[in-house]
Amino acid sequence: MKLKLHVWRQKYGKSKGYFEQHDVDYVSEDMSFLEMLDVLNEKLLKSAKEPIAFDHDCREGICGCCSLTINGNPHGPEKATTTCQLHMRKFKDGETVYIEPFRAKAFPVIKDLVVDRTSLDTIIQSGGFISVNTNQPQDANALPVDKKQADLAMDAASCIGCGACVASCPNSAAMLFVSAKVSHMGLLPQGQPERKKRVLAMVNTMDAEGFGTCRNFYECEAACPKEISVRFIARMNRDFLKASLSKED
Repeated sequence: MKLKLHVWRQKYGKSKGYFEQHDVDYVSEDMSFLEMLDVLNEKLLKSAKEPIAFDHDCREGICGCCSLTINGNPHGPEKATTTCQLHMRKFKDGETVYIEPFRAKAFPVIKDLVVDRTSLDTIIQSGGFISVNTNQPQDANALPVDKKQADLAMDAASCIGCGACVASCPNSAAMLFVSAKVSHMGLLPQGQPERKKRVLAMVNTMDAEGFGTCRNFYECEAACPKEISVRFIARMNRDFLKASLSKED
């Protein structure tokens, strides 16, 4: 397979970026998209040129690092698939492919295809946890959890924090990410004591980090590689309203 790539190159965050064209030959349909980029980088290195910078870690669809926009789609054309799990069989021989970083004000470009997603970590640090005193852990069966609630919590917890929801949203909203992180703890007994405090802190931090607001485009759900439902946004909004009206800390 042969491809014509247009890859975004940007030396550093504030420098002017541009698309750089590359022709890649002998691409196997069994390669992942990142493996194809590895082949391109080997070609560049052999020509004494600077390789293309892009994020990756586990390459198993778990870590959320592979934040690439491919032909205008965060993570590429295949639904419910991360970039690292996208295989070249999804592309046609001779196809032109545009590769660029996630585009959002809260995700400034560091270099080439690498963006700074520290803002998502800041949201988690503001309340995305359960405070516990260090002591003997509870027995696993000490707190019974309703099956329906447990399933919903697991659905929300599947979020890998990649930021595709932000990159796909016309307003660069992070509502799907935040609602998943708020909900997966708010649905469990362990998360109840800090439920109100958590949702207030995380939503306010989200706003402070420069993310846009949700306008129900549902692009976030369509782009999410883990198919997180927008129903969690409605759940978070209800929790936020209740916490805002409450006089309790």
